[in-house]
Amino acid sequence: MKDPISIRNNIINILKMKGPSLPTYIAKDVGMDSLFTSAFLSELVSEKKIFVSNMKVGNSPIYFLRENYEQLERFGDYLKSREKDAFLLLKERKILEDEKQEPAIRVALRAIKDFAIPMKKDEKIIWRYFKVNEEELKEREKEKEIPIKKEEKIIEKKEKPIIQEKEKKTKRAVKKKSPEKKDNGFFNRIKEFLKESSIEIDNVEGISKNELFLIIKEAGSKKLLAAYNKSKITEKDFLKANKISKELNLPYILISKGEPSKKIRDFIESLKSMEKIKKLE
Repeated sequence: MKDPISIRNNIINILKMKGPSLPTYIAKDVGMDSLFTSAFLSELVSEKKIFVSNMKVGNSPIYFLRENYEQLERFGDYLKSREKDAFLLLKERKILEDEKQEPAIRVALRAIKDFAIPMKKDEKIIWRYFKVNEEELKEREKEKEIPIKKEEKIIEKKEKPIIQEKEKKTKRAVKKKSPEKKDNGFFNRIKEFLKESSIEIDNVEGISKNELFLIIKEAGSKKLLAAYNKSKITEKDFLKANKISKELNLPYILISKGEPSKKIRDFIESLKSMEKIKKLE
């Protein structure tokens, strides 16, 4: 395991030189396993040292620095059909009045949060292209920008807004400390287990000292893998894994160093023979 500080600095330097990038390419440039690179990326995002896009290329978001935010524009070609139409229309016209757009474009504008900035004028929603600066706004006599929703917060620096990374439902909070060397065995054991079982890692959902949440592909089907570095799985662990699986709409698999408590094992066993639950009116 390389020195965590040097890894973090290396990631930031790579983004400075190459601009916004996908985790696969960052991992290659850093010379690390994609699993551990994703953990460092998540940690840097949580500390607001780097930012992550709302859009995805395949299943991967784009990581970038505040100063190269505008370079996200080059990933516009990866947007889905209607979202790309909205992106190109807004890029061309700079500003769009929401109520004058067709329904599909209105929906798409709300989806491309990296490129479409919401404003209000006379209680009407106005969309402006993210590269339109304050001078252009003044020329068009637009009013001060305000967010439509609380989660669509906007960061401003030198009069250029940067969309704050959204807390995605599919992303778990990452501990502020990198996994220590003594914990590497746990993560390596999980990787070896998946490799031996011919299971592919599709994405890292969350990683901390004693927990690991991965989206995996097994026999062509996606599943959530919840791995716990502990001798017993508690009810709380089951509930957490279940909550994440529901958010992702995926079945889940649990792995731990031990077995569930007897109470949980008995409860699971009791459910096997139950056909249904009915409510007495």
